[in-house]
Amino acid sequence: MTVLPARKDVDPATTWDIASVFPDDLAWQGELNALRKELPELTDFSGKLRSAQGIADYLERSSALQARVQRVSIYANMLFSVDSTDPQAGSRRGLAAGLSAQASSTMAFAVPELLALGEVRLRELSQELPLARYAQYLLRLIRKAEHVRSAEVEELLGAVSEPFSGASAVHGALVNGELDFGSIETPQGPAPVAQSTIGELLAHPDRQVRRSAYQRYADRHLAVQTTLATALTTGIRQDVFLARVRRYGSSLEAALSENFLPTSVFHTLVATYRRHLPLWHRYWEVRRRALQLEELCEYDVHAPLVQGPSVPYAQAVQWIAEGMAPLGDRYVQPMVRGLTSERWVDIYPNAGKRLGAFSTGNPLTKPYIFMSYQNSLFSMSTLAHEVGHSMHNYLSSAKQPLLFSRYSLFVAEVASNFNQAMVRAHLMRKNPEPSFQVALIEEAMHNFHRYFFVMPALARFELEVHERAERGQALGAADLSALTADLFAEGYGSALKADRERSGITWAEFPNHMYSNFYVFQYATGISAAHALAEGVLSGDAAAADRYIDFLSSGGSLDPLDALKLAGVDMTSPEPIERAFAGMASLVDRLAELTGAS
Repeated sequence: MTVLPARKDVDPATTWDIASVFPDDLAWQGELNALRKELPELTDFSGKLRSAQGIADYLERSSALQARVQRVSIYANMLFSVDSTDPQAGSRRGLAAGLSAQASSTMAFAVPELLALGEVRLRELSQELPLARYAQYLLRLIRKAEHVRSAEVEELLGAVSEPFSGASAVHGALVNGELDFGSIETPQGPAPVAQSTIGELLAHPDRQVRRSAYQRYADRHLAVQTTLATALTTGIRQDVFLARVRRYGSSLEAALSENFLPTSVFHTLVATYRRHLPLWHRYWEVRRRALQLEELCEYDVHAPLVQGPSVPYAQAVQWIAEGMAPLGDRYVQPMVRGLTSERWVDIYPNAGKRLGAFSTGNPLTKPYIFMSYQNSLFSMSTLAHEVGHSMHNYLSSAKQPLLFSRYSLFVAEVASNFNQAMVRAHLMRKNPEPSFQVALIEEAMHNFHRYFFVMPALARFELEVHERAERGQALGAADLSALTADLFAEGYGSALKADRERSGITWAEFPNHMYSNFYVFQYATGISAAHALAEGVLSGDAAAADRYIDFLSSGGSLDPLDALKLAGVDMTSPEPIERAFAGMASLVDRLAELTGAS
């Protein structure tokens, strides 16, 4: 029986260098205590935000403190993610959330006070030398003015951020730490089902293994669906409450307005996705024929069509470096150092490690990567994806002041998907052997499935449940699951047989995404923009590569749509989404040709 190692037994050389954030828990606690004392000092600026120098001093000081608060949270979340069963890790995360809430509440006076100066004065101040580098910040305040409340209300909203994180915390703690998925039988013996192994099991060549893993994973979530639904609906109603407090017309408008995105961007993505559902229906049929199955089931979505190559971690780093070579040493050299000697990555599975993969960090830390590497093309692709985020962080932190080093999720998913597109294209050219090509197409379709099928379906789910909450309708577990099952059934068509009950619980299997307030649609817009930009760089256009680096380096200094226009793509148009679907269609055609499944 394969047993995942306890966290304490993992080789430190394969873990991220968390000691560079804080050398130990004592140092972390010391910083937490120091910040609790220093944050109230920001109120000394209250009533003094009138001159350009005074405002600049406040922005410098508050940005520096906010970066330190983020570092405290980064450390706590890193420890919790690698071992969600550790009660001390959970406690640290709670303390970090409380500190973040204190920071938000303490700083709440500033925006109302600045807006009280009036638009004319703010525009004048934005032109004065001490504030020149922060001009965009002041201009954005003007654009958000109608949704900013009084200093008293803003302080209250900052204070409730900690209790409002409870729903997400409950959901995550339950499915990542307390649910015991047990083990299933495989030809190699019993295998544990866990958040860090479920992906590998769903791609197992043995159909019975896939079926057992799929059913066990779904059934454990179904067993606690009432609790999970209570948590999710609480989070959704909190979104609705905050949107109304800030005088937005809807939760969608509130979420997108934060990054100055019109709601039309969301609706364009959903409409374009629905137009192309027949392409997904065709893909399911090609896959069914290639697998020589009478009927395709949900647990066959990732069934391997060929024996994919083993890709050890070192090989993955080499291939990613080769794929990103068109961006030059300015990109590749720091990336390779991060993936190797600088230990950005927590590489392999262990007991208690939470689901998924992510990049985390800020200008005071390394841009870390969390994953559970499995020596496959799929894991290599995940690593390429996450290091795209990390390099975005790295370049933004190097070029922007603290206030603009953070960028929106809308552009973040472009940087990650861009890397996958670049590395895949490189390997397609380098390895013409048919079985390797099929394996690469499977990896690509795995990515498209997640970002161009699952995420748009969940985006539709998210919109509907928020709208139901806005209308005061019931949102129980049965309601959430019925809606999810309907949306996935539409995407599967008649080509795939769905298990309606287990398909319906999918909403509960995304504990991080479903609490991020209209995040998931940005995966689909991100993959669309990424493929469009990769085409330009892969064409050999040096200017396209330079524009892309400039885009990454711009951080949060530009609005997301403007940053992408700087890179060379217009996401107010459906054209990039259409191009991404066209690229997917060519992959389906090629897969049908290679497997004889036309």
